[in-house]
Amino acid sequence: MPNWIIRKLQQPDDFKAVAPLLNLIWSEPTTADQLNEDEDKIPPGKLHYNEEGQLMGWDRPKWVVEDEHGQIVGYAIAWRAPWTEPGALIYNLVVDPKIRGNGVGNALYETLRQWAVQVKASRLIGYMKESDERSLAFAERRNHVKERHSFESVLDLAAFDDGTLGESIKDAERSGIQFITLADEPGEVSERKLHELYKITHPDIPGYSGDFPWFEEWKKWSIAQNGVRPEWIHIAKDGERYIGVVTLQQNEQTRAMYHEYTGVLPEYRGRRIALALKMLGVQTARAYGVPYLKTHNDSMNAPMLRINRDLIGFRAEPGSYKMVCELR
Repeated sequence: MPNWIIRKLQQPDDFKAVAPLLNLIWSEPTTADQLNEDEDKIPPGKLHYNEEGQLMGWDRPKWVVEDEHGQIVGYAIAWRAPWTEPGALIYNLVVDPKIRGNGVGNALYETLRQWAVQVKASRLIGYMKESDERSLAFAERRNHVKERHSFESVLDLAAFDDGTLGESIKDAERSGIQFITLADEPGEVSERKLHELYKITHPDIPGYSGDFPWFEEWKKWSIAQNGVRPEWIHIAKDGERYIGVVTLQQNEQTRAMYHEYTGVLPEYRGRRIALALKMLGVQTARAYGVPYLKTHNDSMNAPMLRINRDLIGFRAEPGSYKMVCELR
């Protein structure tokens, strides 16, 4: 008989043990308070099905593994948002390295998978580090396949020499583009213009699927999320039209910043506006004494990889694979 049990997560108490587990697999650390704050933003789950019988709506069931001493040694979550692609469930699963190999991970995954089958999901999606061969093998043994590859990139700001890259800002301004931050034009009118910019540019991200969040939900999970400030949202304007954006988010533990989003309207691409916005982000990070900037890009997003890696000099780090299991 196993000397551990699987049970539903108890919020908020269990997050104190879950945060260190998630920090084993996430690229930037989180805290129990942050996990609890994020969960409090989400109303109770409400699943339904479309006319084709595909799973829709949202939910976030969470399970933990508790050992004989009452310590949490494993965690799993299956979730979908209202805008997640029909039929799909995204999941995270992590087990304390000290007890791996004794069936805990398999039992936890089976609990999650059975729930997915029960609610008639058609696919499970997990994101796993490309350097985590053990987790990738675990997923592949359970009929997961690699669907996409995203790269992680880091810029050491202490060693960064921008050379002539800052000229991209002046070049854009000479062409009539104005750069502001959301702090310069606060309020719902500006936020809705920004939402529209995100909505138009988001589908161009390779591998993006599903719908785009409506204004209130988008605001909650982008410009109003913890670690984002209006003065860290750089906007490119052509007249009164918002045509490009770079949004920075700071991690409270590392003090580092993450490029939460970069987007330029299609008709304005090829004019180095994205580079100018990125350089404004670099200047902001330096002004706040940030040690490094981090970003992720899909392997098929050649234009953004060229800006980040070839021009600015972000250092390549091990990325992650999108692992997909078709349930039916």
